[in-house]
Amino acid sequence: MTKSKKIIVTAFAASMFLSSCYSYTSVVGKGAQGNTKVTQWNHYVVYGLAPVGVSDSKAMADGAENYTILTEQTFLNGLVSALTFGLYSPTTTTVTK
Repeated sequence: MTKSKKIIVTAFAASMFLSSCYSYTSVVGKGAQGNTKVTQWNHYVVYGLAPVGVSDSKAMADGAENYTILTEQTFLNGLVSALTFGLYSPTTTTVTK
């Protein structure tokens, strides 16, 4: 295998393995009725075991009765966690109304 093929295969494998490892969706009421999104990071320490600051999805919805909540570990969250060796492990919450 040539060097360029190895790089392409490695990049593809990394993109597959480092994509969102954690994702959770909740639907409130009838779910999102529009495209308005509010995003906040949730802050955890010690591999996500101890919450330091967690977003309030109801407050993020700002009084909406129908919305969708997506909590995930994005690539950037995973990168930050890897760089801190898991001591700081953020996630991202997105509320779509």
